[in-house]
Amino acid sequence: MSSPTSRGGSLRHILVTGAAGAIGSAIARELRALYPSARLALLDRDAASMNALAATLGNASTHGVDLRDLAALPPLVEALNQTAPVDGLVNCAGIMRVLGVQSWDWDDAAGLMTIDLLAPLRLQDLVVGNMIAAKQGLILNIASMAGKVPLKGCAYYGASKAGLAMASEIARAELAPHGISVITVYPGPVHSPLEQGARHDYGGGGLFGRFAPTGDPAELARRITGAIAKNDPRVIYPRLYNVGWTAPNVARWIALSYGPPPVA
Repeated sequence: MSSPTSRGGSLRHILVTGAAGAIGSAIARELRALYPSARLALLDRDAASMNALAATLGNASTHGVDLRDLAALPPLVEALNQTAPVDGLVNCAGIMRVLGVQSWDWDDAAGLMTIDLLAPLRLQDLVVGNMIAAKQGLILNIASMAGKVPLKGCAYYGASKAGLAMASEIARAELAPHGISVITVYPGPVHSPLEQGARHDYGGGGLFGRFAPTGDPAELARRITGAIAKNDPRVIYPRLYNVGWTAPNVARWIALSYGPPPVA
């Protein structure tokens, strides 16, 4: 078991995507406490939306980038590396839309999959070389329990998160010998605009919406930094959703049999 001081403890430059969101900003705050001297690069579509967070954190830069533009990512990372090589990556940015497969516009579906799957993998690809050279690094990939348990209305979101989770679990095994810790995070519902939007798209969610637990972003962030300290392979939160990992067939049957359909 590795500690932050032995694996990733001297991180100098951490890129956090989706930093304007509830979960991304909570993770950034926890990372500041864990790595007080690290430079934090905060990324979201609107740089101004992160100004207050950057001022609170200190030693932080803000970057307005639309992750659908994959061509913008190499120059972004190259520019960040001029300050110090990026040796920490938090892939938190994501969008979720709940629609039946027959209701999607393909360009919208492709944009979702680019943000939720291709951009995180491209950023990982861009930073991993320097991490290997330095023999240390940290990658946090925020997947979703929707990538483990099929939910009606989440064909493209679930596919993207399933792909990110699988790639992340494989990356952990491959990169561990190089001193790089890769942690995959599987949130269930967590209070955020994304969660509220999904609940609306499910018409309130029926029984699932009333009784399924919804987590707190600050608590999720604390559990993530706890996993960093222990070098745990993954974080599942809220706790009830462990059933999606330990008993996937049961969780799949429940979700597809009794989960609410999208209202659109």
